[in-house]
Amino acid sequence: MSDTPFGFGLPPEEPENGDEGKKKDPAGGGQGSGGGQGGPANPFGFGFPGAGGPGGGADNPFAAMFGSLNPTDLGAAFQQLGQMLSYEGGPVNWDMAKQIARQTVSQGTQDGTKDSSVGPAERAAVEEAVRLADLWLDGATSLPSGAGTAVAWSRAEWVEATLPAWQQLVDPVAERVGVAMGDVLPEEMQAMAGPLIGMMRSMGGAMFGQQIGQAIGVLAGEVVGSTDIGLPLGPAGKAALLPLNIEAFGKDLGVPKDEVRLYLALREAAHQRLFAHVPWLRSHLFGAVEGYARGIKVDTSKLEDVVGQFDPSHPEQIQEALQQGMFQPEETPEQKAALARLETALALVEGWVDAVVHDAAKNRLTSAGALRETLRRRRASGGPAEQTFATLIGLQLRPRRLRDASRLWASLTDARGMDGRDGLWEHPDMLPTATDLDDPDGFVHREQLDFSELDKMLGEAAEGRDGDDTDK
Repeated sequence: MSDTPFGFGLPPEEPENGDEGKKKDPAGGGQGSGGGQGGPANPFGFGFPGAGGPGGGADNPFAAMFGSLNPTDLGAAFQQLGQMLSYEGGPVNWDMAKQIARQTVSQGTQDGTKDSSVGPAERAAVEEAVRLADLWLDGATSLPSGAGTAVAWSRAEWVEATLPAWQQLVDPVAERVGVAMGDVLPEEMQAMAGPLIGMMRSMGGAMFGQQIGQAIGVLAGEVVGSTDIGLPLGPAGKAALLPLNIEAFGKDLGVPKDEVRLYLALREAAHQRLFAHVPWLRSHLFGAVEGYARGIKVDTSKLEDVVGQFDPSHPEQIQEALQQGMFQPEETPEQKAALARLETALALVEGWVDAVVHDAAKNRLTSAGALRETLRRRRASGGPAEQTFATLIGLQLRPRRLRDASRLWASLTDARGMDGRDGLWEHPDMLPTATDLDDPDGFVHREQLDFSELDKMLGEAAEGRDGDDTDK
């Protein structure tokens, strides 16, 4: 991914076979431009990855787009510009995002690994690993299996399956920025400037789609399942692993391939149990992202200046203004609260999975400790998933207190048993807070509210009132 996200460039050539990844190396963009290299300080800027060499960032991307191209490339550039200006959908052009993601996948990863269809043997191995993982987890958690099926995905299949979740995550932030773009003019002037506003929104949707698609495509070369970022990206009840990426993940660990696959299957299956049997959890996490989006405040003074002085013969003016941090978000109390809620929830999810999987694997897999530490570091220190998401919407999905949360869940298991520990997921108000992570012993030995008894009392009270009304 380029240093300035939400950029756009020439679309890479269509691969001959999207899943096999046989295609030419397009100029400007691709795996080398790196979606996993960390989010920039300005997540709402726009760049142009196709200009100025790998990673983009030419001083005049529009000139680069039209001034030094052969007739074939010029035609492609005009075609893409036409797609931008004709887009009339939501805040993100998801058709373009999907196209770019598939093209990015087809280019292969930096180590030269190309995507490939999953064979019968790999599918069978994944299914067996998830089946065994669920069997082991039965003794480590009171939550029943949440995986109705187990699937092995190629990278391209991961892109297709997770796009709906990405749309739910990214659209609120993109919508907020889009509203800012349309609200910079007084109402009496908006009717007169309608075409310009429409053009800006169309270009904004395409720019978001271009960069998000590239980021998702890069991420597809890194993830090992559907829950790598602690959120349920895939369809409900479907445990998914990516054999190609699992092989790359375990390449230099010195651990047998079957053990790596099984340990990752344990983590995937544990996530599936949690999200399947804690019905409020998904909306709680996604709601925190939406709360963060609602708290975004954008300084539109720069945009107002650009719109007021806009010269249609020099469209690069908008591009340059965007690159100068026009959409630098202002930190607000609402954002801070939503971010704290999200970080705590992610830490609790990842900490629970970490503790449960360790309990299930420690006496069965000789490499359990080493794999646990590898994944802890990968997840908690800012892996490619967290970095990509930070660049996409300005949020860091890093469970900063993963180790604290894991220790707390382990202590709860010792003090209250497996059922007492897992029972805390019955209601969000029963879960530990960020303050509790500072004092895990205090939380473990504190008397917890029993919401089931409270619900019973309220139900009996309601029945009593209904009886009184009947008597009257």
